[in-house]
Amino acid sequence: MCNIVGDLSRVLYAASLIAFSAAAQIQVDPQIAAAIAKIKAIDNHAHPVRMTPPGEKDMEFDALPVDTMEPYTEPLRTRPESGEAARAHRAMFPSLTKKQIMDRERDRYPAWVLDQIGVDVMLANRVAMGPSMGPPRFLWVPYEDAFMYPLDNSHLVSRAPDYKELFADEERLLKRYLRNAGLERIPDSFDDYLSKVVTRTLEEQRRGGAIAVKFEAAYLRALDFANPPRSEAERVYSQHRNSAPSDADYKILQDAIFHHIAAECGRLGMAVHLHAAAGAGGYFNIAGANPMNMESVLNDPSLRKTNFVFIHGGWPFTRETTALLSKPNAYLDFSEQTFNNYPREVAASIRGWLEYAPEKVLYATDAYPFSEETGWEEAGWMANKTGREALGLALTGMLQDGEITRARAVELARMVLRENAAKLYKIH
Repeated sequence: MCNIVGDLSRVLYAASLIAFSAAAQIQVDPQIAAAIAKIKAIDNHAHPVRMTPPGEKDMEFDALPVDTMEPYTEPLRTRPESGEAARAHRAMFPSLTKKQIMDRERDRYPAWVLDQIGVDVMLANRVAMGPSMGPPRFLWVPYEDAFMYPLDNSHLVSRAPDYKELFADEERLLKRYLRNAGLERIPDSFDDYLSKVVTRTLEEQRRGGAIAVKFEAAYLRALDFANPPRSEAERVYSQHRNSAPSDADYKILQDAIFHHIAAECGRLGMAVHLHAAAGAGGYFNIAGANPMNMESVLNDPSLRKTNFVFIHGGWPFTRETTALLSKPNAYLDFSEQTFNNYPREVAASIRGWLEYAPEKVLYATDAYPFSEETGWEEAGWMANKTGREALGLALTGMLQDGEITRARAVELARMVLRENAAKLYKIH
């Protein structure tokens, strides 16, 4: 009897391995692949670089550039030895060099890059826009984290080596916003700070074409934002305008400022983007970037008019992000994953989201100028290729499992690559 049971167990185990191997080798359905290839996408999140005069370098593609961080273990796919960036470069520049095409296209070069990667509209996450980068191809998503750190940040800087430059960058950006508001320093009262600096800047950004705002807060703190009493925030601001607050007090102030910005974005019709995933650097607080930290924000009735988009889809907390899609104002994209990870892993995340709330899943590349070898062009090409293949794998798996028809698969592809974003941001 024992031998029979043992033989049966081995047979079942072998069968499971065969089934697993077959599932792992799924190839994208040709008709689905062809449909995906034809769709001109709306890219929910990227950091394009604008053209500049000779001798000038564009550094406004990020409020917190990652090139000042201490060395850390980067994903294998992003390392030079993987050959991914080199293949992307050859695909984009098969005959002429990058410089030759830049010289030929001039201010049209950023739009030329979009044409090469099948993107119609790119949401440009930048401090400012400028020549060669504007609508209708590029739509602005500015940064707001600097508003949350108006006090003495010296005690925060000392926590990890990477924080020194990160907080210096935020302080420089806040000074820029203050100057734009006609101020040399923060106002005496918290009310004036919110009205004369924060809201004024948000309204200017909206008039300047911004369709969303971005928080990189996870690089500086956990995403566990609360909604403290206004009086408590006023107390912290008034007591510590010229001194460093305690951690607990500073969190009260940061949370109140975040809530104000989120509410104002709802009023102004701008979505709130949040970095919600593992990030760059060896000191990054991965647990703090778990989107579940944002549940109280999503449950706040006063913020229901504000749409929140989890940039990078919460990786590695993708199942948690799936659950949060039950909130009516929660969305996500799969940027960063398509640069760091390979298609089959990304496909697993996408499939889980499509099976739960397909109307809330957004395509994005996170095209970023990582280095001379991997510019925003190469990064965008890699992410676009991976994203479309991963989407195709996810839809093919759903088709083969009888969850959807081929027609529905094509419809879902259009939704993810274009229609969901068009509806969310009212892009026509």
